[in-house]
Amino acid sequence: MSSTTGTTAEKTDATQATTTTDAANTTESVQAPSLTKSAESATSPETGTSTAPGTSSPPVARRAPSLTAPVRRTALRTVRRLPYLLLKGATKSAAIVALLLLWEIAPRAGLVDRTFLPPFSEVADAWWGLATDGQLADNARASLARSFSGFGIALTVAVPLGLLIGWYRPVADLLGPLLEVFRNTAALALLPVFVLLLGIGETSKISIVVYACTWPILLNTISAVRHVDPTLLKLAKSMDLPAPRLFQKIILPASVPVMFTGIRLAGAVSILVLVAAEMIGAKAGLGYLINASQYNFAIPQMYAGIITISVIGVVFNQFLVIVERRLSSWRVPAGG
Repeated sequence: MSSTTGTTAEKTDATQATTTTDAANTTESVQAPSLTKSAESATSPETGTSTAPGTSSPPVARRAPSLTAPVRRTALRTVRRLPYLLLKGATKSAAIVALLLLWEIAPRAGLVDRTFLPPFSEVADAWWGLATDGQLADNARASLARSFSGFGIALTVAVPLGLLIGWYRPVADLLGPLLEVFRNTAALALLPVFVLLLGIGETSKISIVVYACTWPILLNTISAVRHVDPTLLKLAKSMDLPAPRLFQKIILPASVPVMFTGIRLAGAVSILVLVAAEMIGAKAGLGYLINASQYNFAIPQMYAGIITISVIGVVFNQFLVIVERRLSSWRVPAGG
């Protein structure tokens, strides 16, 4: 019995020793990867600096997103559209280039008298001479001040009055006959009246521009208000919109296209009528420059003034077109 008991105790001790050894090996295998990770985190491959175990590693700086790709796409898009843009520009400028070539060739070929129609190159030289000595800038500044002043006053008066007449029928019935009388009276026919009543100073010139610009804006605004889509008005009334909100949300947006037709016409009229007014009793302005050049038989300078007026009119019209597009950006294009 004693020998059997001793043998069993030895086996038990051997089993416990084997279990202890296996547990120790398992602990070492578990701790080895953690030590390896600690060593790797202690030495950062991106920064090249060592970090002590147990401390947090410094944040790695992130690179800003590169702008090369968007810029490259924009450049490629521009390059692809370049032939189309060149073709479009050539198409739009072909008629003007042909006119200038004809203007240059016809006097030199003897088709017209170059005394009364000099070649375009001589007109360009005269324009440059007027621009360098300051005469062109001074006269253009005087004309633009008068033209824009009259145009602004007409715009301020005609748009509210047109909205009022177009929306309220009693006001239209009251002022309708008076409007019919003055709308059929040419502004230049009343120029002597303005000169007699207001003198030959700035007041008469600005007043004739105001009178000439008021009618296109006023009549187109009245037409725009009266031809607003009835469906939109019915929807707005069904929502019980008050009158101010109705004007803001329905009447004004729907009236912008037709209204701006009159505004663009008034912009052209403001320059043309002013030139005619400046030919009578003015001491500065493009109209005065053209008239004085004619009397002095400086024909190239006269044509230089005419070209300047045309360029100003085109630029002013394009400005009004841009404003119209901004104000009517809600409209759906006809193609889609």
